[in-house]
Amino acid sequence: MEYTNLGRTGLKVSRLCLGTMNFGPKTTEPDSFAIMDRALEQGINFFDTANVYGWKLGEGVTEQIIGRWFAQGGGRRDKVVLATKVYGKMADWPNGSGLSARHIVTACEESLRRLQTDVIDLYQMHHVDRGTPWDEIWQAMELLVQQGKVRYVGSSNFAGWHLTRAQATAASRHFLGLVSEQCIYNLLTRYVELEVVPAAIEHGIGIIPWSPLHGGLLSGALRKQREGTGARSSEGRSEEGLAEHRETIEAYEKLAAELGHDPANVALAWLLSRPGVTAPIIGPRTVAQLDGALDALPITLDDATLARIDELFPPVGNGGPGPEAWAW
Repeated sequence: MEYTNLGRTGLKVSRLCLGTMNFGPKTTEPDSFAIMDRALEQGINFFDTANVYGWKLGEGVTEQIIGRWFAQGGGRRDKVVLATKVYGKMADWPNGSGLSARHIVTACEESLRRLQTDVIDLYQMHHVDRGTPWDEIWQAMELLVQQGKVRYVGSSNFAGWHLTRAQATAASRHFLGLVSEQCIYNLLTRYVELEVVPAAIEHGIGIIPWSPLHGGLLSGALRKQREGTGARSSEGRSEEGLAEHRETIEAYEKLAAELGHDPANVALAWLLSRPGVTAPIIGPRTVAQLDGALDALPITLDDATLARIDELFPPVGNGGPGPEAWAW
């Protein structure tokens, strides 16, 4: 396993992050335990979850599964860099969501209880809250850090100017601020290259891409469709995307075959080669899927291959950061 620093911090994390959103809704608890055990065996030390995962209001189903896995002992908690999130709706009452100081602190306490741990390594704001001032947000996060309940703070689904505003306010309070930004980033969704990635690099914020396979569309969807094994590629965003991008996906899967790699691993290898990226989030539903994702790590894409990928999946505008992407 390869490791890197999370943003500008001294914290070492694996180049692949284990996403747990499937734990509970699509993956049973015993299978979830097996995936997490296997991840540790393979050196993956970075686990990501959220208090809303499990999609049962206020229950934190996925966090509870991870907590029961930690409770088995064997050094599991000590080996894991644990990331969870706050923002989503956890109660029907007015203060049951968002980033008010009250909700941040309450949600953290509840996540700690479900996760059966004393500290969250990376506490991420799941979405920007335009109705809460940054001084209030940082006051709550500072309190949690001072109490030893949170070690680092991250964001998710922020715009580039949100990152800059957050960091400016944190600096004025002599606080470390954001160390990571979790955003949708894949071959079919490259908007973050315009503003988010440049802002993150400028501020030493590590990029943690979610949906690196665009809901399964980049995982060999057409091949799986022919083989009758593409359950995920026949639902939701992947199904709609397949209809829209069929010709491109056909060419991409052909390119992957020429390279001798699985399309999913080429997509992951491409992300791993991108500036500012710390660790793409993989969301295996089985141990076999986890093992397969590990094959992306040794893949090196040469300049010719990267150029061909850009032809298939053009960046926004002229490519690169704004304003060069859209202006002279």
